[in-house]
Amino acid sequence: MAGKSGRGKNRGRAHSSSHAQQSNAAVDRSSSNSSAELPKENGDAGDHVLDKAACDGAADESKVQEANAPDSNKSKQGEDVHLYPVSVKTQSGEKLELQLNPGDSVMDIRQFLLDAPETCFFTCYDLILHSKDGSIHHLEDYHEIAEIADITSGGCSLEMIGGLYDERSIRAHVRRARELLSLSSLHSSLSTTYALQHEANNQTVAGRAEVPELDGLGFMEEIAGSLDKLSFSPSKETKCVESIVFSSFNPVPSHRRLVGDLIYLDIETLEGHKVCITGTTRTFYVNSSLGSVLDPRPTKNSSESFTLIGLLQKISPKFKKGFREILDQKAAAHPFESVQSLLPPNSWLGTYPIPEHKRDAARAEDSLVLSYGSELIGMQRDWNEELQSCREFPHNSFQERILRDRALYKVTCDFVDAATKGAIGVINRCIPPINPTDPECFHMYVHNNIFFSFAVDSDLSLMFKSPDNSIKSKSLQDSENDITVRSTSLPPAADVKGLVHGTDEMADPKDTITGSEGQLADAKDKQADIQMTDNEQATYASANNDLRGTKAYQEADISGLHNLAMAIIDYRGHRVVAQSIIPGILQGDKSDSLLYGSVDNGKKICWNEMFHAKVLEAAKVLHIKEHSVLDGFGNPIKLAAPVECKGIIGSDDRHYLLDLMRVTPRDANYVGEGSRFCVLRPELVSSFCQVEAAERLNGKIKDDVNTQMELHSPDLDAASGCESAKVDVTKEESETAQPNESAPTSASSCEDILLNPNVLTEFPLAGCEEEIATDEALVKKAGSYLVDVVIPKFVKDLNTLEVSPMDGQTLAEALHAHGINVRYLGKIAKMTKHLPHIWDLCVTEIIVRSAKHILKDILRQCEDHELGFTMSQFLNCFLGHDVTRTVKNNISNMRSRAARKVSREPTQNSVKGQRNSSNAAMALKHHVAYAHITSEVVWSGIEDFAKHKYQFTLPDDAKLQVRKVSTIRNLCQKLGISIAARKYDLDATCPFQTSDVLDLQPVVKHSVPVCIEAKDLIETGKLRLAEGMLNEAYSLFSEAFSILQQVTGPMHREVANCCRYLAMVLYHAGDMAGAIIQQHKELIINERCLGLDHPDTAHSYGNMALFYHGLNQTELALRYMSRTLLLLSLSCGSDHPDVAATFINVAMMYQDIGKMNIALRYLQEALKKNERLLGQEHIQTAVCYHALAIAFNCIGAYKLSLQHERRTYDILVKQLGEDDSRTRDSQNWINTFKLRDIQVNAQKQKGQIASAASTQKAIDILKAHPDLMQAFQVAAGGSASSGTPMNKNLSAAMMGDAIPRGRGVDERAARAAAEVRKKAAARGLLIRPQGISVQTLPQLTQLLSIINSGATDAQPIETNNCLANGSSKDDGLTVGQEVQTPVGLGAGLASLDSKRKLKSNSTS
Repeated sequence: MAGKSGRGKNRGRAHSSSHAQQSNAAVDRSSSNSSAELPKENGDAGDHVLDKAACDGAADESKVQEANAPDSNKSKQGEDVHLYPVSVKTQSGEKLELQLNPGDSVMDIRQFLLDAPETCFFTCYDLILHSKDGSIHHLEDYHEIAEIADITSGGCSLEMIGGLYDERSIRAHVRRARELLSLSSLHSSLSTTYALQHEANNQTVAGRAEVPELDGLGFMEEIAGSLDKLSFSPSKETKCVESIVFSSFNPVPSHRRLVGDLIYLDIETLEGHKVCITGTTRTFYVNSSLGSVLDPRPTKNSSESFTLIGLLQKISPKFKKGFREILDQKAAAHPFESVQSLLPPNSWLGTYPIPEHKRDAARAEDSLVLSYGSELIGMQRDWNEELQSCREFPHNSFQERILRDRALYKVTCDFVDAATKGAIGVINRCIPPINPTDPECFHMYVHNNIFFSFAVDSDLSLMFKSPDNSIKSKSLQDSENDITVRSTSLPPAADVKGLVHGTDEMADPKDTITGSEGQLADAKDKQADIQMTDNEQATYASANNDLRGTKAYQEADISGLHNLAMAIIDYRGHRVVAQSIIPGILQGDKSDSLLYGSVDNGKKICWNEMFHAKVLEAAKVLHIKEHSVLDGFGNPIKLAAPVECKGIIGSDDRHYLLDLMRVTPRDANYVGEGSRFCVLRPELVSSFCQVEAAERLNGKIKDDVNTQMELHSPDLDAASGCESAKVDVTKEESETAQPNESAPTSASSCEDILLNPNVLTEFPLAGCEEEIATDEALVKKAGSYLVDVVIPKFVKDLNTLEVSPMDGQTLAEALHAHGINVRYLGKIAKMTKHLPHIWDLCVTEIIVRSAKHILKDILRQCEDHELGFTMSQFLNCFLGHDVTRTVKNNISNMRSRAARKVSREPTQNSVKGQRNSSNAAMALKHHVAYAHITSEVVWSGIEDFAKHKYQFTLPDDAKLQVRKVSTIRNLCQKLGISIAARKYDLDATCPFQTSDVLDLQPVVKHSVPVCIEAKDLIETGKLRLAEGMLNEAYSLFSEAFSILQQVTGPMHREVANCCRYLAMVLYHAGDMAGAIIQQHKELIINERCLGLDHPDTAHSYGNMALFYHGLNQTELALRYMSRTLLLLSLSCGSDHPDVAATFINVAMMYQDIGKMNIALRYLQEALKKNERLLGQEHIQTAVCYHALAIAFNCIGAYKLSLQHERRTYDILVKQLGEDDSRTRDSQNWINTFKLRDIQVNAQKQKGQIASAASTQKAIDILKAHPDLMQAFQVAAGGSASSGTPMNKNLSAAMMGDAIPRGRGVDERAARAAAEVRKKAAARGLLIRPQGISVQTLPQLTQLLSIINSGATDAQPIETNNCLANGSSKDDGLTVGQEVQTPVGLGAGLASLDSKRKLKSNSTS
């Protein structure tokens, strides 16, 4: 962990450590300088930096950045970053040196020592600081160095003094030793593997190898056969020891405990020796035990050591050698590859073939000892106290905010991890309920100081009301066996009664299900009144809304107002809600602890002035209006929150606000049955308030101006004054319409726009009718704003590619970012029929979400032994043909077992007997329903669910048209299913076998906080980047990177964003090597935090390819491009604009190395995709036409260049107008191609005699290729039909026909390639620091060059540039800048304006 000062987490490193660790220290030192200047282009050092970056992804970054980023600038906090050398004397007597800052904490130093190979296995020691004056200081863990001694004057040193082990510390020491002996914590990135392989090939192969052609055009059509290419084999394990296990001699006998024995270990070395080791308070040694009797005496030749690793090195030479290899492997890896991710993503593809499962006693011990996320006995954590204490940390200064944010992030991540493990235990029935005598539907659980309850899927329940539903798996009469109540931390009474959680759709209290965190009130009396269709307080929607509301109040960060830690875990069809526990909620009489809100559906509403003041403060931030409601007795109560929220005071005297399911108002577009929790998203509320504030501000300005006009111009003859005033009004309106120019005014006005969350509900409102009507009108206006403004704008952004989702996850993120709920997916699908890729994506997402609910309902009914077969059968019914395979034998066995179970039940009328009999009958019924799952039933259920949930009717051929691989991937990710990464025949009847389903993992939603300060820096940096202010953008992104490193560590999505933007800045500054270093970091983080096949990971590979191509590493760049196409095919299929953009980038690479036939194939394929997906008049289609024009220009086919560029010009005129700069650039290109065509024709008409060299060259080509003789004769003769064979051969080139290569080099083609690079530089594409010679061109290209030059000597055309006017300032068409710059880099630079473009061009 980092120090309190907020400096880099891994900045300090041992100077004698490995190369990778030194580079990591350099990385963090340079990145911690938040105001570092942008590195200048390094010239000749670029190749050197590239080689190092290819080896470990981060080496020599200090050479790139430290030399060009002086520390003289002040950071945002006004502090300089200074590092001072401090020597450390280890316990083994070695010496190493750390680079420390006075603000580093002692915990930082311990982390540095834990990462250094010389000290990584020391865990129990004290740190002594020897100062310059000879004084000695004992360092406490949570102190800063500056508080103890001044290290800036030099002469300070640290010494590690061995401490005394106790039972806890010695167990931790053994666990640390096991971790060091395993490479499982090392997550190698494929990017590092590519770079190492490329370097090895360059060293072994003499000369430059031939660049191969990608197989992208092939495997994009056979995606199902490419699943085995996604994952890569893990690093080979280096074995040091056979086993290290706790001995069966444990626990230590009492008489040995009195002399210091703490633990006994049984160890088998690689030499085959079995030894028993004693761990004492001071040392480890080998005892004399041989058989089943303990002999604690040391052996005669026994060695002892303070550490277990040190002892094993002494007794086993093979261990010493293997341990050194492990340290070397970890040192050679990128520093980020050894960092653990706190919240790793689920992988939907597992290793295939399945690796052998070998014996591992240590693994067995861990799995049996650790119990569902809880600590050792007596060491359970008080999650609520930890969380609230962290929130109460001081946060006035920058360092205090960093410390607070880091503590909150760590505690919340630990809570989510423990909650996930506990939820698995609850669902697997390994944790008993706290109310076992109540019906199962009311069971609640407390484990590891976390409260667990269930939420049900009410969408299916509402749909099941239809009697003709074909997938109805349980009737309403049996619904009470499945519905459970998700209750929050409410105070129970002394008789274990609880308070009501949530409210019912009906206002009648008798229909309300009551619950508390651990108890239910009068559950049995109300059980008969439960109706699945009318009760929504425990639905999936309310759980999601509650989590969203909790996050909103946490971000509001109101002092004195507390929320609970919360997580939602979906596993095996169940949804479990985990929450921390309010202190005192489970003990004593706390009936008076409810201070605010209602627990009985608004019949009685509590109110407290102090609590209301805190809630009101948060309401202003969340745009919630203070309003009055009527309780059940007609008394008006003033609230600033929804009625069903609950304000509670715990035994720790903290004020907690719970049940935040309706923090935002209800969606006025959904008011029917089952839509009570259909509320607006917070993003939409924020956007609506800004728009409404701007409208009110404009209206106020108009009123003020009209008033002034009436006062100053009372006479009718003052017409001129009125006209001038109207002109001023218009100007003021246009000025106020700009949000940035009137930011302070609009911001203050936005705070005044407040919405009433209790309108359009069953709760009666108090106050005058006019105010109530106004509140309702404002909420309805927000709903109209969503439908009439936000959704059409979103569809427009989809059309212009400003928003380009690639799979279901990115589509949902894009919808939420715009404030659109997923329930509008059907509406968006109907509006995007003109965009085939978006239409397919929306339909697929609707199908997957519907199938998810159906499969969850099936999984809830399955026994443990049925899970694998159930999932494989559902997948076959979902994507295969009608599955005729049945499980008659299994069903008959299940029926007989269930019947025998029923016959063995007790006959007496006991509660237990009734429950067991009911469960057996339910199991029999579920098995029967499960046996009749067919493809027809599944798809019928999907269609019904789509109509019910999304108001969307699936097309008749939906099953046939769905993209099967993307659909399987999406469904597996949503349910946590992992299947084998093998080739599947998805056209078969049963493509999936039971053995293909490898795992079922929990899917978690959580409320992990984000670092607001770093987020603001990133947003500001994006604005500076858009303005072309590269130095300022670099400083802001670097500062955000440093802050996030300290708060979240490197394994976080926001850290990856920082690295991506830093790479963009360096790319536009021309520093390709620096861009590769940052891009490599982003790639590693995305693979670890988002997944191997996430769209962001695919874009990371694409960016890396462009950067490597910029350093002339085209072969390596094409390998990255091949990986990009594979990942895109898995996430979005072959039909997507991003695939077309990637094809353009691939074509650019082949074009740059002279392989024009391959480049033309990719460009033609990209053009087909864009015309099919976006239309023939889209700007991205114009980009393809322009790229083809440039490609034909490179091979001398000026007529075709002119034809394609005219098509580009027509599209740009229609879309942008004739006055747009990009349209004028296209006109310049047309003039250029016309001029070149005229020059070629003029040379033909003059009949110039070809030089001897050129003639002989053409003759040699024709002798080698007689089939080209006729074309050459026609062209040389100047026949009018010369265009026919030329165009035919060009068509062959475009179709990718193989064309033999010649030995010569066409210099004019080389000049054309250089012109293309100039054009690319103007567009912000590749900026090569050094030229690259164009490789040998096909004979057809040479022949066409001779034809176009009129069979004359290949003299250069008069214009040295591509443009006829010779202008180098505007020598590039900037069409590509409209969408992506460069193509394929994502939307990060799509917002760059013309000012930034000009600056970027001049920089290039």
